[in-house]
Amino acid sequence: MRLVPAVSDPSLGWEGVAERFAALRTDIGVDVVLRWAEHVRPGGAIVDIGCGTGLPIGRALSDAGFRMFGIDPSPTLLAAYRRHVPSAVTAEEGVEASRFFDRRYDGAVMVGLLFLLSEERQRPVLARIADILHPGGHLLFSAPEQSCQWTDSLTGQLSRSLGLAEYRRILNEIGCPLVECYRDEGGNHHCYARRSDYRS
Repeated sequence: MRLVPAVSDPSLGWEGVAERFAALRTDIGVDVVLRWAEHVRPGGAIVDIGCGTGLPIGRALSDAGFRMFGIDPSPTLLAAYRRHVPSAVTAEEGVEASRFFDRRYDGAVMVGLLFLLSEERQRPVLARIADILHPGGHLLFSAPEQSCQWTDSLTGQLSRSLGLAEYRRILNEIGCPLVECYRDEGGNHHCYARRSDYRS
């Protein structure tokens, strides 16, 4: 009998731990996200990539007056996002398969997601996100400043940061250069990049 390979989990293990993840959410990171959002056009459209439950980030941005678009491949997390950010447009899909609602955005935020992808997949994902930003649009993502890898405590999945120097190089290559770095009160490192104005 021929065995059929199991379909990979598009949520990268997060659907299986969604309730535990939701119970652990805190307000850590809100200060950084709102500081970054000061650069985004008031009332602009922001896509929340790997949006999770919407707490704290999606709700904070929505409360600040931005039009939110959330994507997440976990149906449990996305259902919570819809409850917490009811005005948002949402889709149950992963970053690599998403059509991003076939539109462009003033901002894109991706906290706690990029480093879940393999090294080979991170650059294409960043390039896709740069392409959906309006010229001059703003990107915020989180990843440790140093190049490292670790096992996620909830999912058991391997996580990888390429390190600030490599992220800076990639962002320059894709026309979305690094502007500034932030560290939140939990010690998490965030990169703010801005898409070049001259890109079409």
